[in-house]
Amino acid sequence: MAAVPIPTRQLFIGGEWKHPVLNKRIPVINPATEEIVGDIPAATAEDVEVAVEAAHSAFNRNRGKDWAFASGAFRAKYLRAIAAKVVEKKEVLAKLESIDNGKPYDEAAWDMDDVAGCFEYYADLAEGLDSKQGTPVALPMDTFKSHVLREPIGVVALITPWNYPMLMATWKVAPALAAGCTAILKPSELSSLTCLELAAICQEVGLPSGVLNILTGLGPDAGAPLAAHPNVDKPVSMELGGKSPIVVFEDVDLDKAAEWTAFGCFWTNGQICSATSRLIVHESIAAAFLDRLVKWVKNIKISDPMEEGCRLGPVVSGGQYEKILKFISTAKSEGATILTGGARPKHLNKGFFIEPTIITDVTTSMQIWREEVFGPVLCVKTFSSEEEAIDLANDTHYGLGAAVISNDEERCDRVSKAFRAGIVWVNCSQPCFCQAPWGGLKRSGFGRELGQWGLDNYLSVKQVTKYISSDPWGWYQPPSKL
Repeated sequence: MAAVPIPTRQLFIGGEWKHPVLNKRIPVINPATEEIVGDIPAATAEDVEVAVEAAHSAFNRNRGKDWAFASGAFRAKYLRAIAAKVVEKKEVLAKLESIDNGKPYDEAAWDMDDVAGCFEYYADLAEGLDSKQGTPVALPMDTFKSHVLREPIGVVALITPWNYPMLMATWKVAPALAAGCTAILKPSELSSLTCLELAAICQEVGLPSGVLNILTGLGPDAGAPLAAHPNVDKPVSMELGGKSPIVVFEDVDLDKAAEWTAFGCFWTNGQICSATSRLIVHESIAAAFLDRLVKWVKNIKISDPMEEGCRLGPVVSGGQYEKILKFISTAKSEGATILTGGARPKHLNKGFFIEPTIITDVTTSMQIWREEVFGPVLCVKTFSSEEEAIDLANDTHYGLGAAVISNDEERCDRVSKAFRAGIVWVNCSQPCFCQAPWGGLKRSGFGRELGQWGLDNYLSVKQVTKYISSDPWGWYQPPSKL
């Protein structure tokens, strides 16, 4: 696959590339080779100040008529133009994502399709906003009329993770812009390249200056002053990871269930907030199922993400690599068994690679059962009854995703209702569509992204009530007319 040069970019503020005030940069490390391949600008509180001011001016420009209170159809044109550019640049964007983040190229290319689809979807919803403006509210008194306006909440700060760098940014940027907000995006310093390319795309399509500002930099230096800034409007939604279960009943096709189980935990190199990393399998099929699962897992191609057919790349950084290996060694020292994996693949002597790992003989008090690993590590427990399976599934501080695999539809319905989670997958794991709500319960956060819910995060509802009678109100005694 042809190499792609790493562009040297600056911060994107007020529609222009700006050097960070302190002129610092952060190296970009390719996790497959451990080599420095480029660098990104390091924003600090000084740059946050300028970016918030740019977003503020863009929101209020021409009393909001230029963006915030323009029609949804006007904003939709820009979202569609961004989507078209993402499609046009898909190959380069996917290569940059792979080099920066370590995910297999095929997955990065799929991400780019989803990025374009998400911008298109929110363009549709932006257009739909126009017809919803002025929705009447039925009142019990015929002397009044009331309607509702949906308006952007203002200047928003969007702080996004490194596991789906461009896609997670889009999950926030697309609805924020559709709503009419102006925004400052702060991607993770571990994977910022594609978000800087999004800035270049915004410039190419002529997005009004200051509507989207992109600051790369470290959390404490850039993220913290942004989150604490008094001129950033504050409603918060948070999606904070999980330790999601996948429950496999005894009536399944072993191979189909094994592939979904592997995909649910090892896709994106295991670095998914919603990974179904706790396998809960019926005791009567456990031995046969694990035997098949190990065969599937050993067949996963682990390589440089740019290699044809790669299905598992390196984890994102040296820090994550060490952290994941520590989880595995702690599980061993607590008495669990490493059924397969648990180390660096023999054929790769550099890069942050970890074999897909399955851990058995797990008890519910072990760290590996309770804490999110954020790597290619699956832990396993067996169950004998549906009730026990549900109790094990819900035995977590988290509540993002949960999966059930069974050919009994009624059982799937019962279990889906019993799961304490924001997302349930039946006979699959991890599919994600931008039309459906995404978010969790308990320590997995609050609020919902995607779908209409994702747009609502960025809208404020205004009630407008009008007195329509020609009669005086008549509450006070009128003064005499003499």
